[in-house]
Amino acid sequence: MLLDVSPKNEDMVRTGSLLQQTPFWAKVKELQGCSAAAFDVRIYHEARPGSNVPAKNGVTDILVVLRSVGPGEVMAHVPYGPEFEPSEELQGHFLEELSEAMRPYLPEECFCIRYDLPWQSPWAEDSHCYGRQGEWFGPPRQEIQEIRMNMETETKNLRKSPTNILPVNTLFVNLQKNRTALLHQMKTKTRYNISLSQRKGVRVFEAGRGELDTWYQLYKDTARRNNFVVHDKRYFLSMLELGSSFANRRISMHLLMAEVEGDLLAGMFLAISAKQAVYLYGASSRKKRNRMATYALQWDAICRAQHKGCSHYDMFGIAPSPEPSHPMHGLYRFKTGFGGEIFHRQGCWDYPLDPEKYSVYRGTELNDSGFHVKQ
Repeated sequence: MLLDVSPKNEDMVRTGSLLQQTPFWAKVKELQGCSAAAFDVRIYHEARPGSNVPAKNGVTDILVVLRSVGPGEVMAHVPYGPEFEPSEELQGHFLEELSEAMRPYLPEECFCIRYDLPWQSPWAEDSHCYGRQGEWFGPPRQEIQEIRMNMETETKNLRKSPTNILPVNTLFVNLQKNRTALLHQMKTKTRYNISLSQRKGVRVFEAGRGELDTWYQLYKDTARRNNFVVHDKRYFLSMLELGSSFANRRISMHLLMAEVEGDLLAGMFLAISAKQAVYLYGASSRKKRNRMATYALQWDAICRAQHKGCSHYDMFGIAPSPEPSHPMHGLYRFKTGFGGEIFHRQGCWDYPLDPEKYSVYRGTELNDSGFHVKQ
């Protein structure tokens, strides 16, 4: 495989379906204290001697977020990238060459490139990884995953990260159907709760800065109940403001709120990038839960996304299987009620640039018991 990598301004990254690989995301992360880098990547040849996989040329670009993780230590995080997906047997080789091609353009103190891969797990279509009820057991142990990923690499340097940053398991709702078909594919209870919310007078509207304080209180309460990472309120304000400035770049950000009888009961951030919508953040109140405001909110978001020409709606994070003990079991039941297809990504993979520093950092992460859901 031959790669040609050339740096470019992050504002020139093309807008595709992956929000985290757009200029918008670069700006969001810069406001959080990170810096960003971007590269054009040209793939001239993919076939290797002795391989029966045909050549597959391509052109793509990639956004890299540079995060300080300690004094004189920087990690290069590639959020949901690269978007270009080679054939399975060449994925490790591609990441190896891409890492070495980017190395000269990264800061000297950068000790690791972490790829938050959007590609489907190679075990997602393996029947041996599923139970009798269709529940996914997940990938095998780390050593097996690394052997498979490094099969065609020269250095065997790719490591499965001890933690994932962005959601690995998600659910995509196909919006290329009429509304009757969308409702029909839902579970009976979900359809009923949507109808009940309408009969109970729940109203969904697009909110602005004036409702941000209320949203943020709902968000903090929800995060506290579920042990989620809490972002600063300025983070959400910046997303709203940036969403307006990127409207001509096929990116938009919408704060939706559900209210009844003057009480704001639920809210969510709906992000749209090109033709994909994402349920980015959600929050709800314990009050008047019998009004089913969260169901009304999701149905409204789905309808809005479809009206804006989106082809898919990403629920952005569920448990890998319907295991009651999983911390995200409640989200699994709620989100799968809307139908759609479950998708298992490969998660985070590391390419150490400084093995010694990486080993120390990895040990720190392994000792960190924090639960990552959305970041």
